[in-house]
Amino acid sequence: MRIHGRVVAIAACFGVFLLLYFWGGNAADDPLLKEVGEDSGEDGEEDGESSPSPSEFGGNEAEKFAEKESKADSNVAQALTKRTRDEDLMHLAVVACGNRLDETLTMIKSALLFSQKKIKFHIFSEDSLAPQFEERLSLWPHSVRVRFQFSVYPISFSVGNAEEWKKLFKPCAAQRLFLPVILKDVDSLLYVDTDVLFLRPMDDIWGFLKSFNETQLAAMAPEHEVPKIGWYSRFARHPFYGVTGVNSGVMLMNLTKIRSTLFKNSMISSGLSWGDLLHPLYQKYKSHITWGDQDLLNIIFHDNPECLFIFPCQWNYRPDHCMYGSNCKAAEEEGVSILHGNRGVYHDDKQPAFKVIYDAIHDFPFEDNMFQSLFYPVQSRFLDTVNTLCGRIPQVFLKQIEKTMRSAFERKVVRHARPRN
Repeated sequence: MRIHGRVVAIAACFGVFLLLYFWGGNAADDPLLKEVGEDSGEDGEEDGESSPSPSEFGGNEAEKFAEKESKADSNVAQALTKRTRDEDLMHLAVVACGNRLDETLTMIKSALLFSQKKIKFHIFSEDSLAPQFEERLSLWPHSVRVRFQFSVYPISFSVGNAEEWKKLFKPCAAQRLFLPVILKDVDSLLYVDTDVLFLRPMDDIWGFLKSFNETQLAAMAPEHEVPKIGWYSRFARHPFYGVTGVNSGVMLMNLTKIRSTLFKNSMISSGLSWGDLLHPLYQKYKSHITWGDQDLLNIIFHDNPECLFIFPCQWNYRPDHCMYGSNCKAAEEEGVSILHGNRGVYHDDKQPAFKVIYDAIHDFPFEDNMFQSLFYPVQSRFLDTVNTLCGRIPQVFLKQIEKTMRSAFERKVVRHARPRN
């Protein structure tokens, strides 16, 4: 029995030795190690050394081999960490031209106030605004700055007449059409207009990416909930998605899928890639479109409806959802998730319910108590709006943001509270 046990032990040790040897010999073929190898270089080749054979093991050679094995393990861990970090990073793009600096910064602020994962902001702006973004963002508290990254890009259009694209609908708005072509290293992206405010974590809308099926590569909300008062269903002179069209002010995209897809179209029988489709599509419909790039997106997804995921109206809540009577049932039940203050309502008194929330987030000092310095001021100021078209349904505006703040409080305070001995 003792001899038998020794034989088993020796066989097991030899098996482990062979496993380590073959694993080490094939480590260079592992994609994770190839990724690391590009950064760290092939140390063995640079030193003129080759992998040791079994007969060379012993003394210093064994130590060198052990060191390389340890380094390989470390490189794998680094690669896994990098990949995990990339997966944990959310990407958000915005296009800002003209006098949109403060509005854009308020949008960014709202995303950071509530979100849990780190965010990379891709800011496309005119040259005159770029240094202002860098200066203003660098002044935010360190505790906030460690939670995001940002890059500022110039306005650019890869095909067609740049000046013509720039003037389509609103200044620079057509830039969003070119994001899949420009941000080639980004897998997925949330685009929002500058007049958008997050009332819950960006993580939640980012989670819709996991709900896409095999053909879906973008997500938007309907332009309207009621066809008889919707703009596209009454006035459009071009094809549009579904019954009421879609609004592109909040658009979630899997850029990798977009770049690899050939889109059906009414111009040629074969499909066209995203980059090849934009200019001929604009040339065909430019005399028939009113809302610029949004109309082009509606035409694309009219021809390719299987590519679009539709999320509910509370993820892109606009004055149209309340100024003609409340028509976003999802917001009535769950509250507004993303507020979209188009029509300039943050900066006039036409729909004060929207302005109250914008002003509160704009004025909120980072690191103050959210309930005392944000939610309670919004709640009290809302009393002055209850006689307005949108202010008469305060629960729509307040329900989700209160829930969001309670969750944030629990994460920051309750979770870290230690039981007393």
